[in-house]
Amino acid sequence: MANQRDKAKQKKKSPLPKHFANVEEAGLFWDTHDSAEYEDHAVAVECAADIKRRTYLVPVDSDLYRSVRIIAHQKGISPETLVNMWIQEKAS
Repeated sequence: MANQRDKAKQKKKSPLPKHFANVEEAGLFWDTHDSAEYEDHAVAVECAADIKRRTYLVPVDSDLYRSVRIIAHQKGISPETLVNMWIQEKAS
């Protein structure tokens, strides 16, 4: 019985397009389709990632952070960028 249901599901799924005209078209397709239903089309790929950037969390007093946010906003940069610039200046 389960085998018949699987076959019925396979018949109902729409065919996987060979190409999408653009990213939006692909997004619309995958928003309404389950990729698990298309596992038979999957291709194994190898990829490597060389992640060199790390994020370090440093506690900052809330009043001090508010001041940093204001200064960063005035300069048109993120608080993270401003703090990194200041640390780089002091560390050089």
